Amino acid sequence: MWTVRYLAHNGVAREAHIAVPRDLGPANNPPVPLIISPHGRGITGRANLRFWGDLPARGRFAVISPEGHGRVLPLHSWGWTRQIDDLANMQYVAKATLPWLRIRPHSIYAMGGSMGGQETLLLVARFNTLLAGAVALDSPTDLARRYRDFARLSNGRSLQELARREVGGVPESVPGAYARRSPINFARAIAFSRVPLQMFWSTADEVVLDQAHNSAAL
Repeated sequence: MWTVRYLAHNGVAREAHIAVPRDLGPANNPPVPLIISPHGRGITGRANLRFWGDLPARGRFAVISPEGHGRVLPLHSWGWTRQIDDLANMQYVAKATLPWLRIRPHSIYAMGGSMGGQETLLLVARFNTLLAGAVALDSPTDLARRYRDFARLSNGRSLQELARREVGGVPESVPGAYARRSPINFARAIAFSRVPLQMFWSTADEVVLDQAHNSAAL
């Protein structure tokens, strides 16, 4: 695993963590696919990378997991437009900071879970020519509904406060801001993106509640 630094959309230095097969390096660098993996709410890019285990070695690919930054908050970006722009630039971050890493042409993918799945879907909607495929797991797709569902979680009040800070208010006061972060409002763009997409979700999910109106609805 390599840890590199990049400048986020707001000029703040952030870390990105890159996992590659152990034998890859300056002396051995065949082109490999790259997977962009945005992290879930409140966890770091390093913690997100641990979910991958030894899959990069088994599948012979690279994964980049950036810390990211929202409009205001560092670990609760919730699909902020400029954060999605940063995700789309991760291939250049990888190339600039690990110049020996060669990315196979037409082999950039995205995969994320929870908030990372939400941002993966927004990446598909906005950067369809970038991706060769994507996977979204247990994704919130309607952020306004998600805000209301926070109240059903044990730490729901604090999550709602964080969402108000990051998005700029409650859904009733800034509906457009919530809509721009909600993949369900980009359903047509996702459907016609020509990006092969797999979505997985659990109706028993205890964190992203009511998947019937989130992933299933999308």
